[in-house]
Amino acid sequence: MYGTSCEKFPADEPVSNMLVDSFGRKHTYLRISLTERCNLRCQYCMPAEGAELTASPQLLSQNEIVRLANLFVSSGVNKIRLTGGEPTVRKDIDDICLQLSKLKGLKTLAMTTNGITLAKKLPRLKECGLSLLNISLDTLVPAKFEFMTRRRGHDRVLNSIDAAIELGYSPVKVNCVVMRGFNYDEICDFVELTREKPINVRFIEFMPFDGNVWNSKKLVPYSEMMDILVRSGKELQRIQDHPTETAKNFRIDGHQGTVSFITSMTEHFCAGCNRLRLLADGNFKVCLFGPSEVSLRDPMRHGADDSELEEIIGAAVKRKKAAHAGMFDLAKTPNRPMIHIGG
Repeated sequence: MYGTSCEKFPADEPVSNMLVDSFGRKHTYLRISLTERCNLRCQYCMPAEGAELTASPQLLSQNEIVRLANLFVSSGVNKIRLTGGEPTVRKDIDDICLQLSKLKGLKTLAMTTNGITLAKKLPRLKECGLSLLNISLDTLVPAKFEFMTRRRGHDRVLNSIDAAIELGYSPVKVNCVVMRGFNYDEICDFVELTREKPINVRFIEFMPFDGNVWNSKKLVPYSEMMDILVRSGKELQRIQDHPTETAKNFRIDGHQGTVSFITSMTEHFCAGCNRLRLLADGNFKVCLFGPSEVSLRDPMRHGADDSELEEIIGAAVKRKKAAHAGMFDLAKTPNRPMIHIGG
């Protein structure tokens, strides 16, 4: 009833053959994980015992990140999102943003953050070209926050959301992973955040990754979330989405902000996928849920020139599958913890 098709790509997005897969999908969006480290220990992201982190010398340096980003942007990528771990724990985050924002052809420099230390860093990050912001928050109840993240800081996340609004970010996107038995009862409360503020609440279906004890019973399908809002009396109006949009977006009468649903499990959007991932250790990943990775760090450190790197990237993109495995197959597919892959 609420679905949408994402099967056609805009013809006016010029990209090199390196970024076009065998199904004709043009990849203009690159997610770069800056670090595997995080100042939270979210249960759906990291195993309780923690995750073994890559040694610092094996992570991409600032110069390596910028070199690879420039290679992608010069080939047609027009949006970069910085992720982690938690990207703000990286000490050179300002310089990375400044250099990336100067890349010719880049239209959007975004970041996904947990918001713990964001408020004090955001003014400088905005000066350095950060143009779009997603802040993760899975509960409006402080005690639940501490249970889920195994850390304190709920009030700091809320302060960061307000700080972003004050600095003019519009909308401020708030990512909420919905889990039955945890925050299922807060869906309507999250929607209320959008009433008076330019906030886009993004409800995300719970997804399986190594160590997060995924259980299909925890999954709250998009259709069920919609039913909850409709029964509560919310009048949702569908927004026309870009063909590569991962979210199903809605306006609500009387609300300044908007509500979105990311339906990775129940209504995948693989046909319109334009995303690629560069991990903190320099591995290149063409699908969030696919186990296949190829190193760009190693050939780069062994002297590969840009044309050789482009060949490696292009070959990986051409191997991208038409769609990820089904929901239950994904749960059995080996994949790294989300802390390694990047949000």
